[in-house]
Amino acid sequence: MLRIGCVKYLNARPLIYGWSGAVDFDHPAALCRKLEDGDLNVALVSTLEYLRRPIYRIVDGVSISAHGAVHSVIVAHNEDLSRAQEIDIDPASETSVALLRCLLRQRGFNPRLRIRNTGQRPVFRLLIGDQAIRFRAEHGERYHYWDLAETWTKMTSLPFAFAFWLIRPEIENAKEIADKLRVLRDHNVASIDELALSQSEVSPTFCRKYYREHLFFDFGEREKAGLREFHRRCLLNKIDVALDLRLNLV
Repeated sequence: MLRIGCVKYLNARPLIYGWSGAVDFDHPAALCRKLEDGDLNVALVSTLEYLRRPIYRIVDGVSISAHGAVHSVIVAHNEDLSRAQEIDIDPASETSVALLRCLLRQRGFNPRLRIRNTGQRPVFRLLIGDQAIRFRAEHGERYHYWDLAETWTKMTSLPFAFAFWLIRPEIENAKEIADKLRVLRDHNVASIDELALSQSEVSPTFCRKYYREHLFFDFGEREKAGLREFHRRCLLNKIDVALDLRLNLV
């Protein structure tokens, strides 16, 4: 039986909604561990996992990417970013943390990144996924929001790929699995209105806007170029990734 895992955020629904088998929904970092340990055969995980361990096969043509503001990978702050001495981070997504490190270094900022202390309300706070969406809905204009994907695109003129499907190297029918995942994505993207109505966490209006304006679900040449640029900047900033990047696509 195929063991498949998927991030539990709203942004992944167009890639998994309607899958006929069982799915292990979890946070990105947990899914990376399960995939590495062989507890999962296939998983939708953070792109940094492949940059660190390029042993997997990437399902070509499919990703969770942004071509500008993504809305749900943000630093919420109520003081100017130049004054930040510490930023509380969410360790659930190592890709977002690595992106934050690259963007901070580009701006000449060097705050300490620390695991969030839930007993305090930090001045500077990295939020990802559904938590970021809920925070923005609750706090509105009481905070400023630094959208990391928007800054990345302005800086590089490239999209940023946050996550894609990885298949373990020993899986023999990888092409068949990849084809099924591409077909599922195509069906869901073509039925965004129906998909938006099926989500209970947010309004259909927000959901449609999020899927149509903030997220892209392709992994084409520009997304691949963005991934290569991210790999280059990770190396420059001494973030732990493999020295060579070769995309093993299926």
